[in-house]
Amino acid sequence: MTDTIFALATARGKAGIAVVRVSGPLALDSAASFGVVGLTPRRATLRDLVVGGELLDTALVLFFEAGASFTGETSVEFQIHGSEAVVAAVLASLGGLSGLRMAEAGEFTRRALENGMLDLTQVEALADLIDAETEAQRRQAQRVLSGAIGARAAEWRKELIRAAALIEATIDFADEDIPVNVIPEVSEIVDRLCSAFLAEVAGSHASERIRAGFEVAIIGAPNVGKSSLLNVLVGRQAAITSAVAGTTRDIIEVRMDIGGLPVTLLDTAGLRDATDEIERIGVEIAKERAQLADLRIALLEPGDSAESGGGADIIVWGKADIVPGPNSISSHTGFGLDRLLEDIRAKLEGKVSGSGLLIRDRQRTALLAASESMVSAQRCLYTEDPSLELVAADIRSACHALDLLVGKIGVEMLLDEIFSSFCIGK
Repeated sequence: MTDTIFALATARGKAGIAVVRVSGPLALDSAASFGVVGLTPRRATLRDLVVGGELLDTALVLFFEAGASFTGETSVEFQIHGSEAVVAAVLASLGGLSGLRMAEAGEFTRRALENGMLDLTQVEALADLIDAETEAQRRQAQRVLSGAIGARAAEWRKELIRAAALIEATIDFADEDIPVNVIPEVSEIVDRLCSAFLAEVAGSHASERIRAGFEVAIIGAPNVGKSSLLNVLVGRQAAITSAVAGTTRDIIEVRMDIGGLPVTLLDTAGLRDATDEIERIGVEIAKERAQLADLRIALLEPGDSAESGGGADIIVWGKADIVPGPNSISSHTGFGLDRLLEDIRAKLEGKVSGSGLLIRDRQRTALLAASESMVSAQRCLYTEDPSLELVAADIRSACHALDLLVGKIGVEMLLDEIFSSFCIGK
């Protein structure tokens, strides 16, 4: 029999409310141990939790029957007062019951996966939702958590099965006269799915940037004010500022939210021909990192030409409080900073406009395998004498890749890594 597990589902520490979850065949027995019986499914009930004649707390108790809970198992939730003493007393009482044990990290979600309540892409999205820091990350994770990838994969798989059935029928009755030529319909299905797979793979790179965050590098000559600009943008002293040129040797990284998008600002070493060995290394690292960044902001001295920005995505002139001008900014007065943030947001929004559903490299790899199978099928179908056996094999390979995508197969090696990022009560 499956173990019944329990855990605190809310954060530890003093709070107004704490939620303790119980899932498994003995969930209702756990409620009965507190004197709570006669629960109505999916209806909150105010009950006293009593153990050995002693009142532990008054709680809202919810009961979910098997098939209608998050885990797919019989589940009970106790919404108790969030004092550490109350939480400890309730957990200790549950821990003393035979057949109950404390849940492991991510075990509630793992059971939801095993019981078919979530597919693997939804589990990954749930992890991303828990880690979401910005509005864009929240929206993206919620879209996948709603089952968008699984629904799309189911539609694709249905079309693949249709194509496979047409081909298999032709192969099975190869010695008989078949009135309908299935090649045109199969070719149309393969062409459409090939385009759909490749488009989704192409959009996955933008989705991954939303999940992992964009890198925006501030570049420019030494002592032009890059560190001051970073500090004022993030609202704290993240980088050392000094009148001495070459103060920044290492790349300083600071996370922030710009227009709902996750951004890591990079303060790089001043670009110049350095004679100091340490500074020279810093300049080389700055050039390499800036080249790899999603966006580059060139901060120039007043009077510098735009060409000295080195083809950066955004070019601004500093020290507007001393020499004001168009596209100038001042880290001291804040002049032009709102415009700069809006320019950054607009540039990054342009990069994510074509984002797709796939949010992880594993998902992209699975769908890329499916697209490669479709390309192989295309090549075969458009030959003078197509081998239907080879086309059928390619279609089976594509179905296998879609099963890998949603976690119907090949998930065991991934689960420990995924669930290690979950809290105990999730």
